[in-house]
Amino acid sequence: MDWYNSVFELIDMRSFSNLWFWIVLAVAWSSATHWTLGVPYDMVQRARRVGGQAAIDLEDLARINVNRLLYIARVSGLWLLGLSCFLLSGLAMLAFWYRVEFAQAVLLLAFPLSIVGALSLSTAKLIESEDARGELLHKRLGRHRLYTQLIGALSIFVTAMWGMYQNLTIGVLGG
Repeated sequence: MDWYNSVFELIDMRSFSNLWFWIVLAVAWSSATHWTLGVPYDMVQRARRVGGQAAIDLEDLARINVNRLLYIARVSGLWLLGLSCFLLSGLAMLAFWYRVEFAQAVLLLAFPLSIVGALSLSTAKLIESEDARGELLHKRLGRHRLYTQLIGALSIFVTAMWGMYQNLTIGVLGG
């Protein structure tokens, strides 16, 4: 009977024990690394290999998404930054001052994604200022994807460690 209770202490339905949270975490980081500045990464690879129309399509799609991202940043960037900082700091207070586990889970997902958002804005400005095309565009998008993968791997590791810590220290009854 003790083994049975131990198993159900680790498999309850709190945030870090919930299978849906881990599925959302995996899907979020998979999508973030696949869609590099709104451009699917397989399109970057095809443009490198094949060239021609695939390269033209890549440059057009990258130009559209870079212009869209920079327009949003120029028009309402300060408001979005203020709102994001307000929400993230509110989540941080709920998560670690008041120890709300759901807020911890959301913060551990949202904060690294906000870093990727800032990285996307930086990469978009760099692509625009250099008027990146061809191999330079492939390099910029590839580097952005690599940095996103590194941030994602670190985020998943930290989230997993914190989730395991939470699952081992908090029992089913919250004690």
